[in-house]
Amino acid sequence: MSRVIDVKNPIELHKVGFDVLNQELGALGAVRFLQLFDKGSGDYTKEKYEREEPSIDEIAKAVYNMRKV
Repeated sequence: MSRVIDVKNPIELHKVGFDVLNQELGALGAVRFLQLFDKGSGDYTKEKYEREEPSIDEIAKAVYNMRKV
């Protein structure tokens, strides 16, 4: 069954596109498919060594703050 959509309407195109991906590939398959098109940006390998590792106290504080919300 085919459905006519207004491809000039980005909101409708986005919604119908996600619906079709989800229906045909399932949620995980749809996400994996979409990840194929995101190359990211920057140099992760270089940047990960430039960042300072958080301390255990900083991690614990962040978890505590997330649970309060």
